[in-house]
Amino acid sequence: MDSDSEKIIFAKLKTLEEEVVNLRYGFNYVNKRYNEVLSSLKSLTELSLEAAQRSAAAASKASIAASKAAQTAKIAANEAIVQAAEEAAEAAAVAAEAAIEAAASASAAAAATALAAAHHAEETSLKASAESAEATRLATESAAIALRLSNEAANYAKQARNKDKGNIKPDGDL
Repeated sequence: MDSDSEKIIFAKLKTLEEEVVNLRYGFNYVNKRYNEVLSSLKSLTELSLEAAQRSAAAASKASIAASKAAQTAKIAANEAIVQAAEEAAEAAAVAAEAAIEAAASASAAAAATALAAAHHAEETSLKASAESAEATRLATESAAIALRLSNEAANYAKQARNKDKGNIKPDGDL
């Protein structure tokens, strides 16, 4: 080989070596960013699951509050305390609204968790997505119970008003 051919070969080798170094640098950068995004996605998944579970717990507590308010309205209706029955009915309605908001929040968190699971199909994400969906189901169930109890409380308040006017017996139908 002549020296010109060697110079061309060495120049091409040097160019290839530089390209390999650049590719290695690019790969390391992309890999680092991928790991950062994956870590963020895992955190989002965990936080979304926690939000869904807390929303379900809030809906459950709102359902309990609605139940207690409905019971208070019933007692007040039987004792002819109209104002107390109306306040209890209003409390039950607000508790039902809170339960509905919590169910909506759980649903949004479940959607975020499902999105995270779709982006990286790891077992933990898929499990968190399933748990978020279950939390949403529980929150929705609690909201439905709270709404039913709110309606009961409103009926008791109506009974108390009617009883106060002498329209019906304390335990009579509307």
